[in-house]
Amino acid sequence: MAYTPELSQRSSCTLRRIAWALQIPMTRAIERIILEYTIKTADREKVCEMCRDKSKCDDCYFSKLNVLKKEGVINETDLM
Repeated sequence: MAYTPELSQRSSCTLRRIAWALQIPMTRAIERIILEYTIKTADREKVCEMCRDKSKCDDCYFSKLNVLKKEGVINETDLM
């Protein structure tokens, strides 16, 4: 990862306690928080609209294409 965000002391303590509760390392805890909560609650269209790196859409959880693939609306052969 090219950029490592710095957490405030309070946020770091909060993440540490979540990790302890889940009995996993903090790095996995933050990934789990992102995948299980943020992805489900964030405005996908707003995230895509404001994205500054369109080169990563194929691997982005917010990408409309990936959402359609996950939901089975389209598959890889539809894209060829």
